[in-house]
Amino acid sequence: MTVFQRGGAVALFNKKLVTTVIAALLSWNSVARADVTDTLPDMGTTAGETLSINQELQMGDFYVRQLRGSAPLIDDPLLTQYINGLGQRLVAHAWSVKTPFHFFLIQNDELNAFAFFGGNVVLHSALFRYTDNESQLASVMAHEISHVTQRHLARAMADQKSNAPLTWVGALGSILLAMANPQVGMAALTGTLAGSQQGMISFTQENEREADRIGLQVLQRAGFDPQAMPDFLQKLADQTRYSTAPPEILLTHPLPDSRLADARNRANQMPHPILQSSQAFYFAKVRILAMYASERENGLLNDLLSQYEKGNSREKLAATYGRAVMFMQAKSYDNAQRLITQLLSQQPANPWFLDLATDVNIGLKHPDQAVKLLTAASADQTNPVINVNLANAYLEAKRPADALKVLNRYTWNYPDDPIGWDLMVKATGDLGMTNEQRFAQAQGLALSGQIDQAIRALSDASGQEKTGSLAQQRYDARIDQLRLLQQRFRQYQKG
Repeated sequence: MTVFQRGGAVALFNKKLVTTVIAALLSWNSVARADVTDTLPDMGTTAGETLSINQELQMGDFYVRQLRGSAPLIDDPLLTQYINGLGQRLVAHAWSVKTPFHFFLIQNDELNAFAFFGGNVVLHSALFRYTDNESQLASVMAHEISHVTQRHLARAMADQKSNAPLTWVGALGSILLAMANPQVGMAALTGTLAGSQQGMISFTQENEREADRIGLQVLQRAGFDPQAMPDFLQKLADQTRYSTAPPEILLTHPLPDSRLADARNRANQMPHPILQSSQAFYFAKVRILAMYASERENGLLNDLLSQYEKGNSREKLAATYGRAVMFMQAKSYDNAQRLITQLLSQQPANPWFLDLATDVNIGLKHPDQAVKLLTAASADQTNPVINVNLANAYLEAKRPADALKVLNRYTWNYPDDPIGWDLMVKATGDLGMTNEQRFAQAQGLALSGQIDQAIRALSDASGQEKTGSLAQQRYDARIDQLRLLQQRFRQYQKG
């Protein structure tokens, strides 16, 4: 379906500053461990005394909302489902998991990934360009998951507790401010980190080695090839050797020879299965290159698709899908339809194909055909990709009441998905449900950290309802929830 993109202005900002500081925060302190288990080292209660799991979740929630409001996150139902499915597979085989995990994609051609409070992991879209197979992508994710399970941020705060609260809150807040307003943000960042920068650098390599060791175990237990981690690190090392500037990921995740040798040595002691990447990995890779890479990557995509056309059955299917996406992006809808019809004849319920068919039919001004395809496949009412596409197709077909039925269920099941609320705004607007439209707007605003604006929208809706009515009580109850959230977040905004 048509993707709702946010925060595009940040693409003009020097993103190296943002990712460098975030990763540095992850690397402030960690003592390398010689054993091979991945339970958290016995540090007494120092980390817990400095920052409880509850506080980590609270801070994570705050910063996710700030990212949604200011960073170029990719709100793509298919890609969101894929990276979260892959991430949860890894998390299921991690130990010391104390928080839920959420995985996000950010549109960025620089190779990098980072994790922060509350089990939140952010992947740059460029990772799909640089990883040759799913095990390599999983190795990066396992590394970031291990930063979280080892509680590197909380442990660093325990060692820096004399100045930790203001320094940490201020540093992370400044990063997000820098993303939204480079001039103001960079000044705040410089002031916040002065005097503590050397401490960050000193412990970076130790944290990275620990995340490698724990990540390798997670990777192996989840059924991926452990050799993928040193293979990917070797690719990075080779790229550094023959380029004037290292990849951004090496600015935030230092790679001395000892780290690569350690990862290789440990992987060599593990089974080395011969694996084929999942079909979804190939689809995700070509989709990102076709829809979210810069123009300079177009040549790379053509080369990749030509390579896939000569490959195994999964690669060939991905090549056809990739060509269809390219045609759709170029608004060559007839050519895209020819290919997507061919694909649907093989797999009529495939959500990757149905999503593309929806966009193609809408482009051809045939939304009813999209509705027909999606309703035929909607026996799986739990698939968010099918449901969100069906709601979008209903709206394009001028059937907002049908869209609303789908969206009421969708937003209940996925209240943190901004796409559902964006579509709800349109559906309620088309139906003249002004107050419900304000409610949907408020939900979207709250997800992007704009709590004040969300409260104002709900107050407007409440003021239009009959005093004491159920509708007014619903709006007022949500206002109360948001005010509590606002109060909870105030300490981070001050920082």
